[in-house]
Parts: sequence; C-alpha cells; structure tokens
Amino acid sequence: MREKLGICVFIWFVLHESCVGRFVVEKNSLKVTSPGSLRDVYECAIGNFGVPQYGGTMVGTVIYPKSNQRGCKGFDHSFKSNPGGLPVFLLADRGGGTEKVNNKIETPECYFTLKAWNAQNAGAAAILVADDRVEPLITMDTPEEEDARSDYLQKISIPAALISISLGNNIKKALSNGEMVNINLDWRESVPHPDDQVEYEFWTNSNDECGPKCDSQIAFVKSFKGIDVKQIDKCIGDPDADVDNQVLKSEQEAQIGRGSRGDVTILPTLVVNNRQYRGKLDKSAVLKAICSGFQETTEPAICLSADIETNECLQNNGGCWQDKASNITACRDTFRGRVCECPIVQGVKFFGDGYTHCEASGALRCGLNNGGCWKKTQEGRTYSACIVCGFFFPTRTSRYFASRDDHSKGCKCPPGFRGDGVNTCEDIDECKEKLACQCSQCKCKNTWGSYDCRCGGSNLLYMREHDTCISKDANREVGWGFIWVIILGLAAAGLGGYAVYKYRIRSYMDSEIRAIMAQYMPLDNQAELPNNPAPYAYA
Repeated sequence: MREKLGICVFIWFVLHESCVGRFVVEKNSLKVTSPGSLRDVYECAIGNFGVPQYGGTMVGTVIYPKSNQRGCKGFDHSFKSNPGGLPVFLLADRGGGTEKVNNKIETPECYFTLKAWNAQNAGAAAILVADDRVEPLITMDTPEEEDARSDYLQKISIPAALISISLGNNIKKALSNGEMVNINLDWRESVPHPDDQVEYEFWTNSNDECGPKCDSQIAFVKSFKGIDVKQIDKCIGDPDADVDNQVLKSEQEAQIGRGSRGDVTILPTLVVNNRQYRGKLDKSAVLKAICSGFQETTEPAICLSADIETNECLQNNGGCWQDKASNITACRDTFRGRVCECPIVQGVKFFGDGYTHCEASGALRCGLNNGGCWKKTQEGRTYSACIVCGFFFPTRTSRYFASRDDHSKGCKCPPGFRGDGVNTCEDIDECKEKLACQCSQCKCKNTWGSYDCRCGGSNLLYMREHDTCISKDANREVGWGFIWVIILGLAAAGLGGYAVYKYRIRSYMDSEIRAIMAQYMPLDNQAELPNNPAPYAYA
C-alpha cells in the first residue's frame, strides 16, 4: 500500500480565501426499491460525521415521524426494527424547530449532527435529511467548537445523508398514502478502486486549542499511524528564520484540488484515492474507507477481518455453487461483498459460471473427489468413472481395460459397467447377456466389473482376444513350427547376403585389375600412339 500520511498535525493551516476554491460534494448512491412509482437510483450527499459504510450497502425501510419531524429534540418512542425486519431509516427535515421563550418565538440552532444523534438514540440505523430548499446537494458538516457541544460528535455511529427536497417530498407523500418505502444505500463506488494499491492523505489544521475535536484528531493519528517527532521538527523548520517554510508551501499547493478531487477546505479530512473521506474520524471507519479503495479481490487480509466487514459467504454460501461432499465453494469473500468464481483447489482449475455450476478440469481433476464421478471398491478391486484425456483414471488397486474415449473430460462408466457415470455404474453380466465367452468349449463365470472364462478340457487354453479355445499341444507345435520358420528365414537371408557380397567384391576386383593393366600396356580396344619427335631441341 502506498501511503502519504500528513504527520504535521498542527501545521497544515492554509488561508484558502487567498485562492479560488472548488469544493466537491462527496456522494453515494440511494436506490428506492419500493414503491414502484419511486423505484429509481438517486444521489445523496454523505454527511461528514457518523460512520458511512464505505465499500458496502445498507437496506432499510423509511419512517417519517408524526412529531418532532426536524429531529431537533429527543424522540419519545423507539425506531428499532422488529426481529427479522428491515432496519429503520429515519427521515428528518432540514432546519431548526421553534419554541416560545418569554412570550417570544425563537428558532434555536438544530445542527445536522444533533438530528443524527437523536435518531441514533431512538434506535434508527441511518438518518436521511430532506433539504428544505431547491439547491444542489451540500455536505452536512459538524458545527464549530464554539457553537455547539462536541462531546457527542464522536459518539455518532450511524450513517447520515442529505437528499433533495423533491425526493424528500415524494417519500413523504408515499408514506402518507400508506405505502412502504424501502431504500438501499450504496457506498461501494464512493471511493475509486482502480487497482490493488491505495493512496491516502490526512489533512488537519494548526489550531492547538480547538478542544475535544482536536483531541480526537491527535488520538486518531496516534492510534492509526503514530507520530514521528523528527518529521514534525522537519515540518516546523526553524521558527526564528525569516524564510518560507517549504513543507508548508508545498502543502498549500497540494491543497488545491485537481482532477476529480476538490479543494481541501473541510479540516480535518482524509483523501483516499483522490476522493475526500466523509464521516467520523475513527480508526475502524477510516480503515473501511481505505479498504474500499482496493480493486475487488485484491484487498489485504485486514480488510476481510470480522471487525471490518461481514463475510457474506457464511450465509447460504453467498448464493454461489458449492460441493458439500468435498467442501469446495465458488464463494470468495471480498470487502464489498462476495464474488462467485470457480476456484482452483490443489492445482485443479474449476470452470463454470460460479453460481450454479463449476466443473473440475485438467489432468489432476480425478485426484480431487474423483472428479465428481462414480467410484467403488469391491472384491479387492476399485473402479472409477472419471475420464482424463480419453483414458479412465487408474487407481492403485484398479483393474482397468483403459480405452480411448471421445471425451477429454467428464464421467463415463468403465468397461464392464453401465450407468450415468456420476451417481451409478452397475455391473454388466457378460455371461448372461452373451457378450463374451461364447465358444462351444467355453465356460463363463461373471465377476464384478469383468468375467472369468475357462475351457472345458484340461488340454484347452482360452484366448480372450479371439474368444476361442485352442489345444495346448497345438499351441506348442505351432510355436516350434513358427520358430523353425524364423530360423530358416534367417539362414536364407544370410546366404543371400553372402552371395551379394561375393558378387560385389568380384566386380570391384575386376575393375581394379583393368585399371592397373591399362597403365602399362594398351588394351585391345586402345589404338597404338604414333612416335613423333619432340617439339623442341637442346642444340
């Protein structure tokens, strides 16, 4: 994991008013599954408090309270779901309530965090805040320290989302008509997850007297990463030097958003894969956001721990294919849920859709649960219906008639059996069905998976390949005759070879003698050369 963690906890304070800001509202998906008139996918803004379920989903049913609809006060009844029922998503209106103080109508402050806190105390699993004006979605943030008590802020553990005024009104209308409104909150795509690496940055401010909020930031850094004093000293630099702090200057430039990331304006904040984190600054919650940045099936083991995510393969095997006999499953747990893909077990690759079918393939498939085929041991012999590359898979005690088959994989009953090859293979009675041992002198006895054939006389021998009986003496006579034929054939071949050899040697000798004689005397077919004087003289 590549990580860039800001260590200078008290230094990163940037005067963002001096630059042009571009704030990006971080969103997640909201899908209304019922009623049909509202069934669609909508956007909602993630609140910068509570614990968003990064990388996961949450399904619930919406309740709009009859009183205290803004959620500014504690609720006098519970919103906990019934056993076996869906969790409750509380719908609250944006804005503060009114109350009469000294005969005057006043509107006390009612922060988003207070609404969420009251909803959580009443048993709600999440809170949806409906906007009270037509505008683009905004980020619900925590209040300033001087404006509100902060002791409850770090205790908010439910996710919060802001929805548009139009969606809020439609949900209220459906609920008033007695319809059930079910919603699926989806954070799986809230953080990009392009590959098997995650980059993250932690931004905070320089205010060392901001109270419990800053104390929680320091506690988070200590528990999540730890503090390197040398890095802090490097970040601070020389306080007496009248020069620019290069670390602070580079951080000011990095604070400006580029690409899909907006400016870092809400502090503290965490940036994961160039997307700003929203929610409670807690080790577990932040780790979920980081884990959601990994490409599915590439996340490290810590992201699959029970404290971080729920193993969906434990419930009904995740709806994936499973071979209970060999304890093999296609369900693979991931941080975002699960994937159904045929596994590789002991070097054997399974192929299929992963949901309803997975089939072993390759030369080792029969060694794993016998390839899912029929197999039985009886009378000291073992037979298997598993086929690999056209041959029946052998076992140590098997007695096979291994033969070619038209299939390179699959299950087929071996010779001597019939059946589907998967569940059953029944022995064939070759004697009763007159499939073998049918000669006149033959006596047939069926055995499991084969047959035993003997000849009636003691002087007879059964030949299985030809399904016939022959005399043992005739067999010996035929055998000696065959041997004499071979001997005579070899002798004839030797004599013929010797004759050819003598002929070639004699021809060669004749040609050599003629060549020698031609050098010393003319032969009958050569004319005598004339005696001419030499063409030159010495005097």
